[in-house]
Parts: sequence; structure tokens; C-alpha cells
Amino acid sequence: MAREPKVLTFDVVGTLIDFEKGMLDYLREACGPAAAAHDDDTILAHYRRTRGNAKPKRFPDDLERVYHEISGPLGLPQSDEIAKGFTQSIRNWPAFPDSVDALKRLAKRYKLVAMTNAQRWSLDTMEKTLGSPFHDSVTVDDALVEKPNPLYFAFARGRLSRDGYNRPDILHVAQSQYHDIGVARQLGYTVCWIERRQGQKGFGGTLEAELTTPDYHFSTLAQLADLAETGGLVMKTED
Repeated sequence: MAREPKVLTFDVVGTLIDFEKGMLDYLREACGPAAAAHDDDTILAHYRRTRGNAKPKRFPDDLERVYHEISGPLGLPQSDEIAKGFTQSIRNWPAFPDSVDALKRLAKRYKLVAMTNAQRWSLDTMEKTLGSPFHDSVTVDDALVEKPNPLYFAFARGRLSRDGYNRPDILHVAQSQYHDIGVARQLGYTVCWIERRQGQKGFGGTLEAELTTPDYHFSTLAQLADLAETGGLVMKTED
């Protein structure tokens, strides 16, 4: 029998918050002509490789290290102040234009839970940007591992089980194929891919991954909310 989910779990950075725009806006303002010499894809490619090539600190504190490592190849100013500001810039990263309204609509039907690789201090500021829509949240400070580690999903699932929710009740919503869609599908979750870069080349600031076919696939969160309001959002049947 078809049934709706009871819980929507969300990746935040990249799915609800436009981290690419936030980072690029900061670097272009802080670094002036040095950043203007590069197009967006070039800067994001350096960011993506640097975040993936080392054992990082917790995000977004790790952005300080990232800035120092990308500043040389990109010819950006060697500045501790700009590097520290890169981390703090998360406070000004914008929500995607549809995020706030769509989350408000979805919160009327489902329990909304943030599942982010970001630290608690940064989620606190991003939640305010998003209109404080979440009923609960899990950060890297709670799980002590980052997605795509399955232990992150186990931690979040255990937390939800306290309130009587099990995996068949959960729809996981995310942008990143690498951090979320692939591993969640492997673990048996129903998944919704919000392809924020639909129509654009490459992976932007997100680590590359083999594409996993999701249960639902949209380019905006508003499209997911539209489907939910028609009663058309249903969970896959258990194998």
C-alpha cells in the first residue's frame, strides 16, 4: 500500500544553502582583482580538490586550511585574516531562492530533520537563514563522522528511533551524490535528489561520484513541496 513518509531528512549545505555562491561572493569581495581573474568553475574546482585531498578538520572550520592551500595556485592574497574570514563567511551564505518557502510548506506535513556535515555553530546560523524549519538536527559534532560514512546515517536513524520512526518512514533529501544519495540508497532509504546544478557542467564544489538513480529527482525543493501537497509523495515498498 502506498503511503507518505513521516520524516524528511535533509542535507543542508548545497541542498538548502547555496554554498557555492556564498564562497564565491566572499572570495571575490575579499580578494578583489585576484579572484576576478578566475571564473567560478576554476575556483570551485580548486576548492573541491583541496577539500577532498587531505584529512580535513571539521567543516566549516576547515575552510581556513582550504583558503591557504588554494591561495597559492590561484594567486590570491596570502592572508590569515582572509582565511579566517572564509570560515566565518558561512554566516552570510544565502539560502536557495525556494528553500525557505518550500521548507515551510513541507513542515506542515512531515517532521523535518537536518543531517549536516557542518558543525553545530554553523548550523545554528544556517537555520536562522532558513527560517528555523527543523524539528530536530544532527551535525558532525553529534555523529563524530561525516557523510558518506554509514555510521553517520546509523547515528541519525538511532536518534529518530527514540521517537518511534524507522527507516521505512524516512525520505532522505539531498544534493550531493557523493555524500548522500549513493550511500543512503545503499542503506535502503528512499531518496530524493535535488540536483541544484542541473544544466550546469561538472560537480562545482561537490566531490565527484558515480551517479545513483534516486527515487525522486528534482532541480528545486519547490518541486518536491508541490508533489507533497498533491499527496503524490510516497515511499518505495520494502524488498
